Amino acid sequence: MPTLSLEINNQYSALADPGAAATRLFETLHAAGTFPITGGELSIVFVDDRQIAHVHADFMDDPTPTDVITFPADTSMESAGEIIVSVDHARSRAEELGEPFSRELSLYLIHGWLHLAGYDDRAEADRAKMREAEQLALSLIDAQIEPIEFRLS
Repeated sequence: MPTLSLEINNQYSALADPGAAATRLFETLHAAGTFPITGGELSIVFVDDRQIAHVHADFMDDPTPTDVITFPADTSMESAGEIIVSVDHARSRAEELGEPFSRELSLYLIHGWLHLAGYDDRAEADRAKMREAEQLALSLIDAQIEPIEFRLS
């Protein structure tokens, strides 16, 4: 199993120290080996809707906010990839669905990981496979003895 290191950058001031939760989430996915990704440094960035809209515009020519953006691995730079997550989006969507904030944010991180593992969600058939994989990954997270919790301050 390739070595993976995490670089966590929290740019969302109301997200209380997400490092431990993110580390446990990604260690769980990595150790399971169900959705392998390239080894190296995995960069995780927690942002607001304004920041993710800026990235979305710059790299995908779409100026709207989105939930998660994933940049692929670059083995020449020993990068496993980068996952940028909108905490604003997770907050509002969790409220809209009546789901816990932590679960919604975990889903976005899982979604990014699955993109790095080769899953796509552009075509309907691929989207269905992505949703199945998300549910399996969530079940791995749910099976942890100690819950993985992201908290807002």
